Amino acid sequence: MQAATQNLFIRIHLLHYAEEQDISIREALPKLERAGYRVADREVKQELEHLAAENLLTAHGEEYTLTGAGINELRKVRTSLGSMCSEVLTESRADKAVRV
Repeated sequence: MQAATQNLFIRIHLLHYAEEQDISIREALPKLERAGYRVADREVKQELEHLAAENLLTAHGEEYTLTGAGINELRKVRTSLGSMCSEVLTESRADKAVRV
């Protein structure tokens, strides 16, 4: 996966993790690794700081809390992901043709 695509998925995951509970770099890194990402703590910190700069998270020392704007963004992302997944994850005509 290209870096730009991975970073977008990481941002979505970070918003999701922050919805569950306040999140720190130390807590986010192993969760992201379990999800299959290969990231360093500096990359996680950078993404958390970007999300905070966009007012989607609020920093409290080393922990980050989801804001109202972050909740709204996560809702929109989930709606878009639902539509995208139903479209992108269905078999393509090429895949169906190969099976015939």
